[in-house]
Amino acid sequence: MGSHKRYVLLVALIVFQCVRNTWTSATHYSIPEEMKEGSVVANLATDLNLDVKTLNERRMRLDVIANKKYLDVNKETGELYVAEKIDREYLCNVITTTNCYLKLEMTLENPVRIFNIEVEILDINDNAPHFRRETIHLDISEATPKGERFSLSNAVDPDVGSNSVKTYHLSESQYFNIEVQTGRDGSKFAELILIKTLDREQQAVHNLILTAVDGGTPARSGTASVIVRVLDTNDNAPTFGKSVYNVQVLENSLIGSLVIDLNATDLDEGSNSDVTYSYSLYTSEKTQETFNFNPSTGEITIKDMLNYEDFRIYDMEVIATDKGANSLSGQCTIKIIVEDMNDNHPEISIKSFQTPVSESIEVDTVISVVSVSDKDSGDNGVVDLRIPDNMPFKLRESSDNYFELLVSEPLDREKVPEYVITFTVTDRGSPPLSDNETMTLELLDVNDNVPQFPQSFYTIRVMENNAPGALLSSLTAFDPDLHENQYLVYFIIEKEIANTSMSMLFSINPENGNLYALKTFDYEIEKEFLFHIEARDSGSPPLSSNVTVHIIIVDQNDNAPVIVSPWRAHGSVVEEKIPRSTDKGSLVAKVIALDTDSVHNSRITYQFLQVTDATLFSLDQYNGEIRTMRMFSYRDPRHQRLVVVAKDNGEPALSATVTIKLSTMETAVKANSDMSEVSLEYDIFSDLNLYLVIGLGSVSFLLLITILVTIVLKCQKPKASLTAPPCRNSVISERNSTIADSTLVSNDAYWYSLFLAETRKGKLVVRQPAPKGSRYIVSSIPRGTGLTDTSGSAPSTLQVGESNAELSS
Repeated sequence: MGSHKRYVLLVALIVFQCVRNTWTSATHYSIPEEMKEGSVVANLATDLNLDVKTLNERRMRLDVIANKKYLDVNKETGELYVAEKIDREYLCNVITTTNCYLKLEMTLENPVRIFNIEVEILDINDNAPHFRRETIHLDISEATPKGERFSLSNAVDPDVGSNSVKTYHLSESQYFNIEVQTGRDGSKFAELILIKTLDREQQAVHNLILTAVDGGTPARSGTASVIVRVLDTNDNAPTFGKSVYNVQVLENSLIGSLVIDLNATDLDEGSNSDVTYSYSLYTSEKTQETFNFNPSTGEITIKDMLNYEDFRIYDMEVIATDKGANSLSGQCTIKIIVEDMNDNHPEISIKSFQTPVSESIEVDTVISVVSVSDKDSGDNGVVDLRIPDNMPFKLRESSDNYFELLVSEPLDREKVPEYVITFTVTDRGSPPLSDNETMTLELLDVNDNVPQFPQSFYTIRVMENNAPGALLSSLTAFDPDLHENQYLVYFIIEKEIANTSMSMLFSINPENGNLYALKTFDYEIEKEFLFHIEARDSGSPPLSSNVTVHIIIVDQNDNAPVIVSPWRAHGSVVEEKIPRSTDKGSLVAKVIALDTDSVHNSRITYQFLQVTDATLFSLDQYNGEIRTMRMFSYRDPRHQRLVVVAKDNGEPALSATVTIKLSTMETAVKANSDMSEVSLEYDIFSDLNLYLVIGLGSVSFLLLITILVTIVLKCQKPKASLTAPPCRNSVISERNSTIADSTLVSNDAYWYSLFLAETRKGKLVVRQPAPKGSRYIVSSIPRGTGLTDTSGSAPSTLQVGESNAELSS
């Protein structure tokens, strides 16, 4: 039993040793960095003697030790490929080692097996050398001897081996060169060598380019700027732009005026170039007392007043010294020349000046006398006098340096009430000096302007029925004169219209021109007025002007239409009789209304307000004619009632009505020999006559005998006819539908006024009356013909009921 346990333990030890050997053995590969993703490194299944078909079944797993998963295995093919691009410089620390490895573990199950894989990442030249500082600053004194060496920062290249920094190059320079050195660790660095003495005044800064180149293929490089600033030494003395300066200064220049600003230059810098100025021992005390010398800026200014007549030239010697440790100096000479100048202003004196003056002053009248003078001599003492060009005045020299001011154009106070005249005197020096004197000339007003209305014609519309005293308009004139010449009074120029004075109709305020109505106007009586209003000023002599005023009375719709035909007493009803045989379109009646308002308000239209049978009669809304729309039938009532309204066009509209009662009757014609009638004028073409002719023809001889018997009986008994019962027949005869030529028979003492509205061809008369209750004949007779009855006498009376009247037109 003990030997069996020892055997099992030995077998287990052998298996463990085999597994351990499997774990510790490693497969090694080498690949360059920056390989593309998906690139195949090797076939692990082949290299490890594995069956590709069993990789998925054995759950193959690839682990990267302590790194990202840069590599992976294709379980279908067993190939090891790049899963992510590898950067050797990022993966390994190039400072501590030159070799870079990526360690992997591949694990298989059933049975468990672990394989160690080691992939070496080989460097490629994918990095260029670079300097830790892009700009290297060096300060070198211009006194440094040539051959002096200066250390420069070395370049760094993340690549290793031959791909690292190999050498350095310096841009071309006549003052500097470099020497490449190798450090203990094999790194390369450069030293800057001065090969020529520097001069700061010639070149203060040297800009160099240092280039580091590696040994890769192809080679890569990096650059850095080397800026060498040359430090100054005091090796240059101050110098002036000129050895001698000539300066011209005008006399009477202001104290403190700048004469010259000296500027000595020193090519050094810092304190070596700071310069101070001073007089030399050869400069006189008079000069030093006349001028100020600023030792810091070199400005020379005037200290005391200069006078050309006292001292004309000043000489001085100036020294410039720098502030270096071993100071250096330079000097120059300055000659200041004083120039004479035009330093006396011309003078002007007003000897006389007349103000105010009348605006009607004559041209060439002297207003003022002026004298001028100048203390200078030569051209500086010659003076000229002038006034502004845009004034109605002129200057005239009367004697040496004396001038007169004259009026050159007519003056108008209304355009320019006053003039501000400036006399300017100027000498001919260089530069010229001048002086001026200002005077104000006032103008006195003259009454030379008539009052002016804004309009020459005023049209004023006044609504009729105005209130007495109402303001119609304000008529204001303007007078540009002053004071009493400006005060205006307004009048109405008297004019009589129909023996009525304008002052009885209108009133005007004499002070402000307000126009008032003194009465209430009626458009139907007075439609317009035309008169003049005068505006008169208070000057001496007074001036005036007038304006035409046109008053137009505006109509109001204040009159209702008046029905003049058919005439009837107020509130009464008009009664008419017409034959039942009246044809369609026959004129039954005509309503005429008059309106005394204006054309617009008096435009009248007619309408039926009430009608017994709307299908029987028609009404023309414009001329008021009532006509039949059809013939009467036996069903139509014998009495028809028509109510007509006449309405005007005003706002609001006014109206009047008339009621007409029409009675229809059978046609009958009877003649009485004892009646004072005039035979009717028959139209052989009328419907009634045609009807009678047909009737007479039908009854033939019997009708003729009956008529003859009737006439004989009436001649034998004339008195009996007077007591005959009244006959209320009415006959209307039309000639071509013209109202003016119609004949009307009526017993209602009523007539048509159709003759007035539509035609003036005839006269309407009423014949001699018969006894009460009998018929009357109204005839229309052409104008210009005599109108007589059967006895030859003129018609004179018209019986209306029991009264007598006469109407002729």
